[in-house]
Amino acid sequence: MSVAQALQRERGLAAVARDYLSLLKLRVVLLLDATAVGVMVPAAHGHPRVGSVLAVFVGGALAAGGAHAVNCWFDRDIDAEMNRTRRRPLPDGRLPAWHALVLGVVLNALAFGVLWLGANLLAASLALAGAVIYVFVYTMWLKRSTPQNIVIGGAAGAVPPLVGWAAATGNLALPALWLFLIVFFWTPPHFWALALLIRENYAAARIPMLPVVRGVRVTTRQIVAYSLVLVGVTIVPFAAGTLGAGYLVAALTLGGAFVWLAVRLLREATPRRAALLFHYSLLYLALLFVAMALDPVLG
Repeated sequence: MSVAQALQRERGLAAVARDYLSLLKLRVVLLLDATAVGVMVPAAHGHPRVGSVLAVFVGGALAAGGAHAVNCWFDRDIDAEMNRTRRRPLPDGRLPAWHALVLGVVLNALAFGVLWLGANLLAASLALAGAVIYVFVYTMWLKRSTPQNIVIGGAAGAVPPLVGWAAATGNLALPALWLFLIVFFWTPPHFWALALLIRENYAAARIPMLPVVRGVRVTTRQIVAYSLVLVGVTIVPFAAGTLGAGYLVAALTLGGAFVWLAVRLLREATPRRAALLFHYSLLYLALLFVAMALDPVLG
């Protein structure tokens, strides 16, 4: 084999590896991991067990990545109809569809084992439940049937804080519910901002996202409403004594910017303002859970 042929083969293998990794949607996985690991510090009063943290980070990544792979397998037909997704490995034919399904199942089995051995059975069961909700409730049922798909199905993305809390404490106390609700109410305004940007894609694929079914004005009003509820929910951990003043300042500052961007979008629903809210919402959630993790340490 010549040097040129060897380089071409190496580039080919790298491209295949990138295709498999793209099935996992790693940027989303990292954000979900941040919400799971972030709650472990206050749950353990500032001193989570290192082994449990590693188990949640690795197991959470495997569970979320596996669920995303199954999502790619099931949604390959509508991905082929959307400009944004038609070049993904499955609709483009670069990978066999069944590979994504097998990869997803195997990764979730590994995730269950990692979390059970490294944390506890409750954390492992919750991670598996989140994957099941995402695949069977959101992907296979709600996404194609109702404009409330992301509201109800968003419960799947809100499970990681429960996993982190269970891994750190071995139980699910009331404070864990409020952390679950933070992600639950964050999901609709975050996702609808993206849906506004790619509304035509969803319409072409006949997916009943809120901007497609109810229009831009209704969607922006809902974004503002959920943003206000979100900020209210983020205050509860402080009011309940779970987190301190440092967290409260961060929650109000970050939440105020979130609502301001949502109101601006309501007043003028341009793609630029929708994109700004969407990208800020990612930063918002990451920073909020970083504030949670730092609060017991700095307080």
